[in-house]
Order: sequence, then structure tokens, then C-alpha cells
Amino acid sequence: MSTETPAGTYSPDHPAPLIEPPRARTARTPRVTRTNFELYGWLFMRLSGVLLVVLVVVHLLIQLVLEGGVSKVSFAFVAGRWASPFWQAWDLIMLWLAMLHGGNGLRTIVNDYAERDATRMWLKMFLYTATVFTVLLGTLVIFTFDPNVR
Repeated sequence: MSTETPAGTYSPDHPAPLIEPPRARTARTPRVTRTNFELYGWLFMRLSGVLLVVLVVVHLLIQLVLEGGVSKVSFAFVAGRWASPFWQAWDLIMLWLAMLHGGNGLRTIVNDYAERDATRMWLKMFLYTATVFTVLLGTLVIFTFDPNVR
């Protein structure tokens, strides 16, 4: 009589092997480090959204109510505002926050709705490129604006 048992059967001489729980951490499985990027992205969306509301409401109040309406906004008006470093910084912060807030929101939408990895990667590369291009171009315009060139 053979003492060997087929694989997968139990006998008193050959007990079933112990199987570790799937999420058990042992010395032979390296610990996976995770970043909190999504948490920081979520927090950024909330904080930048609140700050953007304040910046945009004050911007619109000044442009449309206090300065005489949209018909008064002209090249000279912008030149006068951007002569002050305060208004340059105000518009720069508004530009950066709006672009990063919108880019992060679109990144989330792409991650949620793009089904294929390649599609997701290309859409995000296009989004990142457009965001960086717009931020750099807008920053360049704000800091190099010269009202004397005509």
C-alpha cells in the first residue's frame, strides 16, 4: 500500500499546508509605501476653491462695480493696475490657482472616465502640457507687460 497521498488531499501523515492571510505582512513581503497624493489633491481642491471664490469676487467687484463697469476696462486700465506689484501678484495668484484647480479637477475626471491606460496617459499628458503652457505664458505676460510699447 502506498503512503503517498495525491496533492490537495488531507491525511494525518501529511497535514494541509498553512496559508497566510492575503493581507498579512511578513518579513518576505516588502511593505508597500503609499503616498497621500490623492488626499493632498482633495485638500488642494477645497482650499483653492475657497480662495478662488474670494479672489474672483473681489476682482469682479473692482472691475464691474467700483471702476465703472466693463466699458471702462481698457489697455490703459490694465496698464495702470499692473503698474502695481500688488495687482500683479493678485492676478498671478488667481491665474495659478485657477489653472491648477482646473487641471486637478480634469485629472480626476480623466482618471474616473478613461478606461484604457494608454488613453488615460495621453489625456493626462495633454492636460499637463496645456496647464504648464498656460501658466507659463500667463506668468510671462503679467511680468513682462510694458504699457509703453505700441
